[in-house]
Amino acid sequence: MATRPTESLEAVERPGEAGARLPGRPWRRRLGLALGVVLGLALAAYGVRELAYARTHVGTDDAQVEARIIPVLARVGGYVLAVHVADNERVCVGEPLMEIDDRDLVARLRRAEADLAEALADAGPTGQAAADRRAAEASVGQSQAEDRRARADLARYRELANEGVLAPTDLDAAVAAAASAEAALTAARNRVSAAEARARGAESRVAAARAARDEAALQLGYARVTAPEEGVISKKSVEMGQLVQPGQALMAVVPLDSVWVVANLKETQLQHLRPGQPVEVRADAYPGHVFPGHIESLSPATGAKFSLLPPDNATGNFVKVVQRVPVRIALDGPNDPERPLRPGMSARVEVRIRP
Repeated sequence: MATRPTESLEAVERPGEAGARLPGRPWRRRLGLALGVVLGLALAAYGVRELAYARTHVGTDDAQVEARIIPVLARVGGYVLAVHVADNERVCVGEPLMEIDDRDLVARLRRAEADLAEALADAGPTGQAAADRRAAEASVGQSQAEDRRARADLARYRELANEGVLAPTDLDAAVAAAASAEAALTAARNRVSAAEARARGAESRVAAARAARDEAALQLGYARVTAPEEGVISKKSVEMGQLVQPGQALMAVVPLDSVWVVANLKETQLQHLRPGQPVEVRADAYPGHVFPGHIESLSPATGAKFSLLPPDNATGNFVKVVQRVPVRIALDGPNDPERPLRPGMSARVEVRIRP
């Protein structure tokens, strides 16, 4: 117990060791202070940069690539004879995709062509309608001649009757003959009108037969299904030997050369958005690469308004939620073949709202 004070005194009497450590402490303090100042300046510069960027840009990561997905449907029914494409295969406009058995359609076309030929023969110059019209017109000419003769006879008989040299019965016969000739002329003219109506009917039958022939030819053309636009085949659901019905979905064509981006921006970010403003698009699939574009249009309503159950703020459990408005962004230039954008890809967009 008596040695502890002695040890403490010895420690007090050796100031050299403590004095050796004292000069290092101010240097460490200065180093820590310098690092703190540098870190503070870096944070301040980053904050100023972010603030300046926020004043000139708006952005969101709620964006995705969109494209038209064109359905390919069967226009006629029948058994599939051949399928010429596979999923993810690129096709050109008009390239054959598949063929349907067309034997029934060929027979229908031949029957329509026969009906058209018959209608043309009936309505032609040598047809029955034309012959009836010529006969009716000839009858009119004959009736007109007889009517003129009967009228002239009636006029002479009346003069003779006035002179007292003609019997009354002869005058009555002349009056009856003139009336009969007039009635015959009227009947002949009616036959001409009827013949003209039949001729118009024959022309109408020709038009109907021609339309039926054209429709049959069109249906026959539908048996060969071709690509409506250049793109990539997707969702192919038809195989050889399958029975398809009109309107059945067979596959889809996705034109990757015409894609765009839809960014769902908050309603609080729309104040300075205008069509034509430049946009930088960064797809998650290609980190570090920027796709330049511009705002093409803004949706007339929020995305929630087009949902199956749109929100109604009149309900009792109202909670205010910031809504998002879809903004369509067009890409500047064609789709990059080295980094193709495909529908459904996630993306991040930044719009420059001020220069």
